[in-house]
Amino acid sequence: MGALLVRNPFREIEKLARGVESRFPRLFEDFAEGKEEFFPPIECLTKNGNLMVRADVPGMEAKDIDVSVMGNVLTIKGERKAEKEDKKDNYYRREISYGSFDRRMTLPEGAMGDKVKAVVKNGVMEITIPIGKEAATKKVAVETA
Repeated sequence: MGALLVRNPFREIEKLARGVESRFPRLFEDFAEGKEEFFPPIECLTKNGNLMVRADVPGMEAKDIDVSVMGNVLTIKGERKAEKEDKKDNYYRREISYGSFDRRMTLPEGAMGDKVKAVVKNGVMEITIPIGKEAATKKVAVETA
């Protein structure tokens, strides 16, 4: 007769966690060390023959942000710096994130990367990229199966 094993209901969860950690070793590293990360949300749309990319960058100025195009990849980099913290202050809750970020997106065919314009106003960066007619959105009919 085989040996009896003590049932551990968390064994499968632990096995799953080890598997995730081995695939993504740095996934929880920043949280464990108390580091914060700023990751501005973006939205993309077409308007008047242009691709518009908007990024929320509250508290940042144009000098804090770099926009570049290499081939068909748009890159937005920057850093949102924290103000010097006064040790006398007692924070009860702190949800504002600081740190550097690097967002990249592939531009559609026909995008004119050499004519990109970027403007920051009221905490929103708006990047305008002219696109050719071949890159314009076209409506596709959806059929019922």
